Amino acid sequence: MAVESFHCSICGKRIKMQSHLDMPVFDPNTGFGICKSCIKDIYHYIEDEEGRKSRSSKKSFNNALGELLTKNKPHVIKEYLDEFIIVQDRAKKILSVAAYNHYKRMKYDFDNTGGDDEIDKSNVIIMGPTGCGKTAMLSHLSKLLDIPFAVTDASSLTEAGFVGSDVEVAVRNLYYAAGRDIEKTEHGIIYLDEFDKIARKSGENNSITADPGHEGVQQGLLKMLEGSVVEFTERGQRKHPEAPTIKVDTRNILFIVGGAFVGIEKIIEKRIRKGDTAIGFGSEIPPKEDIDKRFNELIHQVRPEDLMKYGIIPEIIGRLPVICTLETLDEDALLKILTEPKNAPVKQYEKLLAMDNVKLEFEEEALRRVAKMAIERKTGARSLKGIIEDVMLDVMFEIPKTNEPRRVVITEACILGEEQPKIFPLEEVNLSKETA
Repeated sequence: MAVESFHCSICGKRIKMQSHLDMPVFDPNTGFGICKSCIKDIYHYIEDEEGRKSRSSKKSFNNALGELLTKNKPHVIKEYLDEFIIVQDRAKKILSVAAYNHYKRMKYDFDNTGGDDEIDKSNVIIMGPTGCGKTAMLSHLSKLLDIPFAVTDASSLTEAGFVGSDVEVAVRNLYYAAGRDIEKTEHGIIYLDEFDKIARKSGENNSITADPGHEGVQQGLLKMLEGSVVEFTERGQRKHPEAPTIKVDTRNILFIVGGAFVGIEKIIEKRIRKGDTAIGFGSEIPPKEDIDKRFNELIHQVRPEDLMKYGIIPEIIGRLPVICTLETLDEDALLKILTEPKNAPVKQYEKLLAMDNVKLEFEEEALRRVAKMAIERKTGARSLKGIIEDVMLDVMFEIPKTNEPRRVVITEACILGEEQPKIFPLEEVNLSKETA
């Protein structure tokens, strides 16, 4: 028998069942029903509640943004970076100002919602030789600001149709670095490392190797750098039309692209010397070794046209208005990196051995030899810890066999592999507290 009417279980009104099209929610087995008016009220309540939560979340983030800007002025950011990064003062200033202005831009957008005027995003291109501190500097910057930070190797990105990773993988990496929180993802930092490896072959940095759509990769990055909604699938999921996707707006993500840009100093040199005569009597042709010595001076004079000649497309350069350059590290700089920063390699090994009641000492000549070996390998600060690790391997293997207080001295001969580190007895002290 068909039910012609029922009482709404929420408002109690008697509702007539007029037609199938006008059918409210009703279960004849339980007698539970909801009229259309209550359904509308519930829907509007849910919509208002979601809007309230969204507004509350935005207000909360806006307040957090204000606190972040108050606590992290450019000079404060640089002072923090000074504790971990040796030299590179110019680069630290540029990054400090770029990060501060980026979050000021976000604050301005929050405070002027609906306004016609906008402040353009200032993404950064950072260049310098390998091992000069590019990634380390950015990593410490993200820790200070307490925001998600993800590094993606740009050379692994390929244009659609080639085997490799799509450009969206950079945003996906940030999404996981943010603990799969979309709001945090949309306000993080993405660092595209090895960006110079995707320079197009038509540039002066021509290569005879395969070019798997490098210009296409740059084209694919354009909208992402400027600000767009990027869709990607979860890790491990096959990409197909029906696969569920995650959407992230990149408008407030700070993009920093970097690389060694090997050979760009030659392009800069050629531009600077353009118009000078190198033919005839009285012409001066600087020897190659003099040009190499001038690298630190030349790299700071890089201009957008130099990057275009290198193989970076003009559209990308237009979206990377801030150019940050780092210098080659000399022996003295590498020596300071070994001992002075908070996380200096020597300090790390001192703390490790102190836990076994051992005092570790490096002679100055030993540290200088480590710096010289890093320069010879042309790897900068990147290889410092590896060189020490090779020397310390046998010591760190033998030391834990007994807990007697000892002193270990590393000499230049130890670094050269000519002798083993010297171990001496030491009167008992609590070394772990001394080195903490």
